[in-house]
Amino acid sequence: MNNEISRREMLKAVGMAIAGSMIGLNYSCFSPQKSEDVQRGKNFLSKPFRICLNTSTIRAYSLPVDEQVKLCAEAGFDGIELWVSEVDAYIEKGGDYATLRKIIDDSNLKLENMIAFSTWAADDPIKREDGIKTMRHNMEVSASLGSQFVAAPIQGIDQFIPEMMPEYSNRFLRILEMGDEYGVTPLLELWGAGVINTLDKATAMAMGTGHPKASLLLDFYHIYRGGGSFESLNLLNGAMLPVFHINDYPANIHISDLRDSDRIFPGDGICPFQSVIPKLREQGFKGALSIEIFNKGYWEQMDVREILKTSYQKVKAVIDHSITV
Repeated sequence: MNNEISRREMLKAVGMAIAGSMIGLNYSCFSPQKSEDVQRGKNFLSKPFRICLNTSTIRAYSLPVDEQVKLCAEAGFDGIELWVSEVDAYIEKGGDYATLRKIIDDSNLKLENMIAFSTWAADDPIKREDGIKTMRHNMEVSASLGSQFVAAPIQGIDQFIPEMMPEYSNRFLRILEMGDEYGVTPLLELWGAGVINTLDKATAMAMGTGHPKASLLLDFYHIYRGGGSFESLNLLNGAMLPVFHINDYPANIHISDLRDSDRIFPGDGICPFQSVIPKLREQGFKGALSIEIFNKGYWEQMDVREILKTSYQKVKAVIDHSITV
């Protein structure tokens, strides 16, 4: 009995000592945000999500990737998604990964994800092996720049066959395990006009891997374009979604006729952000809302700074109108 009392007193004393040693410390360092975000001085705790730029939005201006980074930061974004192909072009012209990574860090941007394409999921085994090699390169580039994620769109499946779902999951598992080698997680990207084009199919494919890091790269436009329901987001763990592509779509084009180039600024169309964004937050999403549009009309009417400024403001307005922090 006396030994138990002594033990309790000792633990109490140790606890008090630890608590006393923490007086005056900056408790923000114990927040769920990553330390790198705190070190950058970003006040992420005051925002529900980070606002990110998918550089597809400015691709028509044909800017070198280092200039894209600087302009993105200038416009006020918290994060950025870069294309692997544009990083490759930067390297081929004499750039190097260390310099580009420093430019990203010095710009106070978080490299949220890398955009890339490969036929890792193809039905044709030769195309699939070629796609695996391309995905390995994509992961090497991502790791060199400090990105934890790389896009993995589902390409090369000619026809969805429900009985093949275990095989589709195994194909995804293969690149997930390869990603473990690099510390880079491939995100299964849903395409609304593709073969595996609905949230239920993509989720089943990811869940079937049994891999703890299996996750999705979702997009407001693609969920709508695939004929899915935003209500299905209730079934997802939002904390496992690092990036969510944000854009809008017009009312005057039938869903089956919508093309990527029809995407418009968030808030200018009929996407129900005011119900979906709070739902995402309730499901635990704390990642980046990354604007991705391919609108030729914008490129013809705006210079790059204007489209960046408008993109940031539109995303921020949609968040502000949907959520009171």
